[in-house]
Amino acid sequence: MLKRYEHRPAHLLLNNASYFITGSIYLKRHLLNDQLKEQLTALLQQTFTEFSWTLEHWVVLNNHYHLMAFSHKGEDLPKIIGRVHYQSGQLIRKAYPSNLPAWWNYWDYCPRDEKDYLIHLNYLLNNPVKHGYTKNLADYPFSSFHQHIEKVGRENLRRQFSDNPKYQSLILTEDDF
Repeated sequence: MLKRYEHRPAHLLLNNASYFITGSIYLKRHLLNDQLKEQLTALLQQTFTEFSWTLEHWVVLNNHYHLMAFSHKGEDLPKIIGRVHYQSGQLIRKAYPSNLPAWWNYWDYCPRDEKDYLIHLNYLLNNPVKHGYTKNLADYPFSSFHQHIEKVGRENLRRQFSDNPKYQSLILTEDDF
């Protein structure tokens, strides 16, 4: 099912599918401090679990997040993100009072195959380096990097990056969705 709204990106709502999802703070303001990043991560984990989706990977930065999840019921995606953005928006507005909305929107993409999935996963994992938060992924705490390297091992992760280098040229903007 394809769901469209005026002035919002279209969302393909598929059951039992992998999703790459990006959420962005309105006007790209840097509102997510470390405490809010921790709270957003916990909220994402809790909400995806409640809807029987699997939150596989995530990274939370100062003004956006990327995540990879596996759907149970695709039609639940707007409800999941709506809840996450509403509840985290309340926390953000409490920390930074403003009449502006906290979140701008979200964009989703279903990788076509395993290679496409790994390219997007590498992009997600490398995002703190890309945006200058760190030079070493192991030093960035607001990401699933640590769980992933523990699960697959250092050598497999190195191979994952070297075998799927297109992530370096993958540029995701709001216009891409």
